[in-house]
Amino acid sequence: MNWWCAWHECIRSYHALAADDKGKRVYTFGGCGKDGRLNDLWSFYISSGEWVKLPSPSPGSKLVPRGGPGLVVLNNGVWVIFGFCGHELRDIHRFDLEGQTWEEVECTGEIPTGRSVFGTATIGSKIVLYGGEVDPSDQGHMGAGAFSSEVFTFDTDNLTWSRLEVQAEGGKYPGARGWYAAASFGDSMLVYGGNSDSNDRLDDMFLLSLPE
Repeated sequence: MNWWCAWHECIRSYHALAADDKGKRVYTFGGCGKDGRLNDLWSFYISSGEWVKLPSPSPGSKLVPRGGPGLVVLNNGVWVIFGFCGHELRDIHRFDLEGQTWEEVECTGEIPTGRSVFGTATIGSKIVLYGGEVDPSDQGHMGAGAFSSEVFTFDTDNLTWSRLEVQAEGGKYPGARGWYAAASFGDSMLVYGGNSDSNDRLDDMFLLSLPE
């Protein structure tokens, strides 16, 4: 299939992208536009090449414009996780695809510190979060801030965070990093590249599998 899409509604970077499990729609949220950070949600229909803007958060919502958030599609919802709005955020918001409404998600457990430019994946009913920037650099996009090496899961059934102690096979561990690409890969999370806490761009790849 060949398709081409022209989308001029809003230029952006540092946004997030996620696809549904049926391969029909892709969603994008937020990021940095030419006039500042954004908190809009759009869906892209793959078969028609059409972008559709979804309802915006209500006035007074805590879903502030942000860059570098996590984004997943799970349990008939689009989940926006953390991000950066001038400081690192640690909130979660869910867009109900059936009701077409936003809600802030109240979480329990070992909630991670605020962070951005991390990767997310879905494994079963859990959202996996690894690493990310927990303290921005005064050099902005040119320099590494403080990056995390932590791995967390968020159980969408009971809305609980858990921190994982991850074993490194063969002694190799991805370490602290952010600004990387990640994807769900079967029952695992695939991590590629990114930036290290020594401000070195990376070209390695890791596969994270959760304990059963």
